[in-house]
Amino acid sequence: MEKDSLIKIVAVSDNHGMMDPIILLPTLFPDADYFFHCGDSREPVRRYGPYAQVRGNNDFYDAPEELVLEVGQHRIYLTHGTRLVYFGEYHYLAQRAKKNQCDIALFGHTHLYTDQTVEGVRCLNPGSIWHNRDGSEPSFMVIELEGSEIRVYRKSGLALK
Repeated sequence: MEKDSLIKIVAVSDNHGMMDPIILLPTLFPDADYFFHCGDSREPVRRYGPYAQVRGNNDFYDAPEELVLEVGQHRIYLTHGTRLVYFGEYHYLAQRAKKNQCDIALFGHTHLYTDQTVEGVRCLNPGSIWHNRDGSEPSFMVIELEGSEIRVYRKSGLALK
């Protein structure tokens, strides 16, 4: 049986106009297969790199509010999460992901790093690459998919204020 190949995703959110980390990440992770932005960039990040991007509540340009992406054996629901995440409760987010047959929900909005499984859906938030609300360093996320396995790594130290 052939081994499933490794797929690497770099996910960011909530840079709120600070573009330096957005520009830098593709050069730091040239082996990444995908770059996802979960909204609140304040401008289209696709100008700065190979990002799939959704619109956040502070974005006023043409981008979808949600995307469903098939990556390897997984379906990823990508959203900012403005109306789906409440005070650490991810039930609505998981329900929306399940409605789209997704096993991963990747979101932003809270400025808090999150890795929880809710109703069988892996709910992931990279935190804010600009400012995390819990006082931790600004962060982003590296996700590795290998077959059905999902490995998640919190990364920080890229805030270039």
